[in-house]
Amino acid sequence: MIEMPSSIEGKEYDLDDLERLLKPIGYSIGGNWDYDHGFFDYKMDDKEGYQFLRVPFQVIEGQLDSSVCTVKLGRPFLLSHQYEGGIDEKAEVGNITASINQFQSPENKDAPFPRQFVETGQILVSELESIL
Repeated sequence: MIEMPSSIEGKEYDLDDLERLLKPIGYSIGGNWDYDHGFFDYKMDDKEGYQFLRVPFQVIEGQLDSSVCTVKLGRPFLLSHQYEGGIDEKAEVGNITASINQFQSPENKDAPFPRQFVETGQILVSELESIL
């Protein structure tokens, strides 16, 4: 993980407005959200694992699943996930578990971030600052 200090840290937005600005340029709300916090993820690469620019946010009013939700942005960071190659020998089989556990677990959830994408991450953060 590489932290990316930014002028967007601490800024507050209506979540719907933030989604309208960020989704068209490639961001999505990552799967690791809860009612009081979450992340906007931008997938930078997926050739050898996945490299993301991740922008955390905290709910300061409402809840993520409600129609009114105000969030405060945290410090963006670069994150890498590496996945095992081949077949997952520990996969569970069955109709119900297959529909839930269909994807392989990361080999390393916080893998070293490839240096060639750090400059791309800096450009993405600058783009965020100009949009927001």
